[in-house]
Amino acid sequence: MRDLATEPGRAAGPSRRAVRGALGALAAAALTLPLLGAAPDPAPPATARLQQAFASAAAAYDVPQSVLLGVSYLQSRWDAHGGAPSVTGGYGPMHLTDARTALASAGHHSTGAEDPRGDDARPALRPSELGPDTAKLPDRLTTLPRAARQTGLDAETLREDPAANVAGGGALLAEAQRRLGAPAGDDPADWYGAVALFSGADDRASATAYANEVFAVIRDGEERVTDAGQRVALEASPDLAPDPSALGRAGLRKGSAAGTECPRTVSCEWIPAPYEEFGDGDYGNHDLGNRPASQRIRYIVVHDTEGAWEGVLDMVQDPTYVSWQYSLRSTDGHIAQHVKAKDVAWHAGNWYVNAASIGLEHEGFLTDPDAWYTEAMYRSSARLVTYLSDKHGIPLDRQHILGHDTVPGTTAATIPGMHTDPGPYWDWRHYFELLGAPLEATGTKNAGAVTIRPDYDTHRPVFTGCETAGEPCAPHGSSAVRLYSDHDENSPLIKDIGLGSTPTTGVNDLSSRVSTGQQYAVADRWGDWTAIWYLGQKAWFRNPAKTPTAVPAKTKMITPRKGLDSVPVYGRAYPEAAAYPEGVPAQTVSPLPYEVLAGQKYVTGGKVPSEYYYAVTFDPASHQVVRGKDQYYEIQFGHRVGFVRAADVTVVSS
Repeated sequence: MRDLATEPGRAAGPSRRAVRGALGALAAAALTLPLLGAAPDPAPPATARLQQAFASAAAAYDVPQSVLLGVSYLQSRWDAHGGAPSVTGGYGPMHLTDARTALASAGHHSTGAEDPRGDDARPALRPSELGPDTAKLPDRLTTLPRAARQTGLDAETLREDPAANVAGGGALLAEAQRRLGAPAGDDPADWYGAVALFSGADDRASATAYANEVFAVIRDGEERVTDAGQRVALEASPDLAPDPSALGRAGLRKGSAAGTECPRTVSCEWIPAPYEEFGDGDYGNHDLGNRPASQRIRYIVVHDTEGAWEGVLDMVQDPTYVSWQYSLRSTDGHIAQHVKAKDVAWHAGNWYVNAASIGLEHEGFLTDPDAWYTEAMYRSSARLVTYLSDKHGIPLDRQHILGHDTVPGTTAATIPGMHTDPGPYWDWRHYFELLGAPLEATGTKNAGAVTIRPDYDTHRPVFTGCETAGEPCAPHGSSAVRLYSDHDENSPLIKDIGLGSTPTTGVNDLSSRVSTGQQYAVADRWGDWTAIWYLGQKAWFRNPAKTPTAVPAKTKMITPRKGLDSVPVYGRAYPEAAAYPEGVPAQTVSPLPYEVLAGQKYVTGGKVPSEYYYAVTFDPASHQVVRGKDQYYEIQFGHRVGFVRAADVTVVSS
């Protein structure tokens, strides 16, 4: 959600040369825990140095290696991120937090003019932007200085050297075990309490949920190649049954999930957004409703906060601000619910989508590729979305699990101001794996549609403007695939006439890119290139057979009804004027500046009714859902979804 707070640019980290040097030094025994008095080991193979660092730290601090690996996987999936900090100032494979250092060098800027309500029936809402208060940092954001005291290593080394970072994690786990009066040793079952404390959570429910997730990783086992080319493996321990009794001695506050709508597998608390009157006839920061009895919930919208946890919670509790249903914390995946599912939050900038959706805000920054999202937050979010999907019958696909960046403008005038989060660095492929709905090929080789699916880690398109306009962003894995006007990377980028600007590689410029999980009709093929129908144009992207960026899809598509040269595209599926009862002003059904032309096809997310939720007063007695006879199809039209009238199109298979 781009207007939740100021947007920091990428925090200054170590130089790429320094990072490469630190990684190379992992082979040297002197950097593999020399401070512990460990005997030098022969240098491991280049791709096994991180695995060896885990073994050395486990031995030095008498922590089971599986526990150290499991905690690190839940924090970072063992990635080092080139020494750059996460959104909460966490560094290295163990996500040791030094938020004050990370935030000290972060620039701030803000973009986006979207009205979060997106409702023409009332004046636009322009909330003031509030920045996070970093004067007081909780303990969970300062674990790296504590690791420095425990290991004797300086903070810079812990930030930059992955082996030292792993040692710091081992030291903190050992410290937590001592605090609990629990024995050190090789049995991972005895380390449940220490793992829970490592999360930094101050309540027992959050610490428990974190430890449960770590031990699920240990039981299942994991293996992957990290972003630095390191092969790391954690052998599965399917029969592991940890002992949680030590956690009772940690002195954590009890916490409560009372009032929340969350699965039992996550930690969740109720921090309500206020429904209050203020000023002359003004109120905030959401609307009461009666969903799903009054109106079906069809969408879940994924946002990032563009602000830190404490500041974001302050904002959502401000009646003059905006709202969303859930916030998710980066360090441990803890969830706060603010608005009930039955009520309509103001978050997506499109009232039709708001009235039929649930909004999730993830602690993160769009324009900072290295301010990475933790595995703990991804997993907690996936558990929540799976729960909400089951409860409300929401399909697990990119037509219903929307990014804020795929929500359409309501009218032509609102298109340029629509937000672009969570952006190209959100890992949609991994997210859908965690949702239990992996993005796989469903069609034959020459199917008439494709699912966008690059390899996130190795797919690194150039983006600009993360820190300075026009300057390249740090190279990073991405879910986005760039589109060209011909099968040539020197050809012009595809233009979005709705934005009315020359397309660029800017990180916030959605003109000419598609995203993992989105599906499009194939328009043409040429060698390693595939063309799709996109915003009424034939758009090309590189799709080589050996490293594909898309896979064949079997799906339903729409095309203009026979006899029609073109079909208008809408940003909302509102009823026809005759459907509005007396006292409810009819909302304009105005098309966007796009058309589906004869012969073109677009993947559909299914038929949707024409609805308008009238809720412009504090007293919910006047609130009502207006339904029309018109029906629409939701389609994947460009980067964003759109709507076409069912009467204008024919549904075909790919």
